Formats: sequence, C-alpha cells, structure tokens
Amino acid sequence: MVLGLSNLDISFEVLSRLRTKSLLELKLVSKKWGNMFSDLSFMQLHSQRSTPIISGFFFQGRFQTCEDDIDNVSYIPVDREEIRAIHKTVLDFLPEKVVLMASSNGLICCRNSKTNKSFSAIYVCNPASRQWVKLDWSWDREERGMGLALVPSGSSSEFRLVNLHRLEIEYENHDDLDFIYSFDIYCTRTGKWKTSDDMCLCKYSLVKNLGIYVSGILYWLTDGDVILAFDLENETSQLINIPVGRHPFKEGPEGCIGEYNGQLYYITIKNTGMQVWILENYYASEWVLESCISLDTMEQDNPKIIFSAAERMENPCDQNPYMDPLAFQDGLLLMKVCSMIVSYRLETGKLKELCTYDTLGPNSFINPMVLPYSMSLVPLQHM
Repeated sequence: MVLGLSNLDISFEVLSRLRTKSLLELKLVSKKWGNMFSDLSFMQLHSQRSTPIISGFFFQGRFQTCEDDIDNVSYIPVDREEIRAIHKTVLDFLPEKVVLMASSNGLICCRNSKTNKSFSAIYVCNPASRQWVKLDWSWDREERGMGLALVPSGSSSEFRLVNLHRLEIEYENHDDLDFIYSFDIYCTRTGKWKTSDDMCLCKYSLVKNLGIYVSGILYWLTDGDVILAFDLENETSQLINIPVGRHPFKEGPEGCIGEYNGQLYYITIKNTGMQVWILENYYASEWVLESCISLDTMEQDNPKIIFSAAERMENPCDQNPYMDPLAFQDGLLLMKVCSMIVSYRLETGKLKELCTYDTLGPNSFINPMVLPYSMSLVPLQHM
C-alpha cells in the first residue's frame, strides 16, 4: 500500500483516470463499484481529470409548417463497434417527453414538449449518470435559442444557460424586417435568471446547432452571413461574419459550426468541395482556412458512400441538398449524404455510414436539431 493512502484512495486515484465509457461498463460488474462511481466526490474528481471525447450525436426532427413538437429523440453513437445502433430511449429517465435545445461537455439541455404553444420546464441532464435538474419556466418570454455552458468553478463545476429572446422591428418606409436579440442568463451559483443589459441587432434567424460553447463564448449560427456570439463573462454580444459568402439563392446555411481544441470551427460543403475554417480573431472576425477538400477527392476515398457528388450539389435551389453538414465536435463531422447519416473524420478523411434517415423518425430531413454529445460523469446534484 502506498504510504498514507487507503485502498479507497488508491481506487479513486486509479479509476478516476479511466474514460467515462469504461467506467459505465465497470459499473455493472459489482454493486460496490457502482456505488463508488456514483459517489459525488468521485464524479467531481473524474470530471476534473478527464477530457470529454465525442461519443455520439443526439438527433430530433421538427415539423416544417406547424409549431407542434416531435417527441422522439434518437442517439447516434459513433463508436466502431456500435455502427448502425440507434438508441431511442437514452432520455427516458426524464419524467416527461422533451425537446432538445443545447449540449455542453456531457450535459444536455432540453425543455418539456409544448402545450398550447408554450412550455413550463427546462431540464438539464447527464445521460451517462442519469441525473437531472428541473428549472421551472414561468417567464412570459419566448425561447428562440438556448445555449448551455459547463463552466469550471474552483474544485467543482457550474452550468449556465443563455436564452435568446427576439423582438421584431418593422420599418415604415420599406418592407425590411430586423430583429433585436436580448439575453436571459441562468447561473447555478445564484439559482436565478437575469436579463443582460446588452442587446444585439440582427436581421437573421437562428438555425441548426444552437448555442455552441467555446472558451467562454456561446455562438449561434444564423440563416445569413453572420454568427451571433455572446461573451458569458462580460455579458456582451457581437456579430461575426462567416468566412465565405452564402449562396444568394439558398434559404439556409450551407455549413455548420462546432468546437475543436478550444476553437470555433465553421465547415461548409458546396459543389466545389468542403472547406474547414477556424476562427482566429474573435473581435475582428478573422478566419483561417484549415483545409479544403474537393468532392472528387472525397468520392475517390469513399466510393461506397459518395458518388457523382459535384453534379448532385450543382443545383443551388435544391432544398434537400445531396450533402449537408449537421454538427461538428472534436474533429468529427456528422453530415447528411443523400438519405444516409455519416461521420467524417478530419484527420483521416474517411467517411463511415452510421444510419439512414428513415431510422430517425418522421420529418427527420427538415431542419433537425443535432447536438454533439461527450460522455461525462460531471455531477448535477447540489449544483
């Protein structure tokens, strides 16, 4: 025995360095280990030492022409041994059906399904530990986009939520319509919501992955040429120009945003190929082109998944593009290719088919909510 350390201390020291997935598998071995891994002090230690790695994506479709919610949520794992394994019950430990909103370092934010065009509760949960907290939603403020941030705080962690509220501005002399976004902030340390003094004038709506958290800043992709950003510490907002112009005939974005190594990435796919950009200067909207891969090269490397890609991407008016980036995290891109959902690893350039769209439920093609997820034992109790 190491001098001064008990058997329990040694177990904590060794096991807290294992990956979350390994711990969840070991948890089934014995009741003793299960109790240890559920211990708050062990969960805090593991969360401080481990670096969450992308383990899958949560996926939920939406209706296009009505405000009703689609309740079914799918989880798409990206591990090799679980190819084509789509899980439909990962969030069934919550007390009611929910709608996905945001994710951050192993936590998922969702709300209960709308009743009479409104909802009454927000849930922040950890699917790995099956812990959750409920926040009553009593504000007379519409939710336009939620951001979730897991923020280190001393020896523990706290999460913050930022809700975007949108007001429309109509002008008398022309038909243009602008929006003013305000920011409602919830912090676990105070247990209260507050409204930031800062507001942002933006004429675009939010789309795709909402509230990507990167190094203290939340980013929302819009359907225009800008990304809406909010600095959590300073409570200030900013519009960041995307690195490449959007096609004038497209109604939505041709790319997605995500986080990798503490930096914001923007990935776009057009008929000329895939471009991967990194935000170099937040304040000046300066981007660096990390890589550019032609569709011909992608097709040659992955002939069983992609074919005639450049030709199929030619039509700018197509509302159901042949290839569409959906979400990005830790160097792994989730994308649509024809009727398939595939992953693309930036380092290797290899595609892997994960599932087909018909396994993800109704309306899965229409602007789905796709959230990257990294297994973590970050505790939610006592937060």
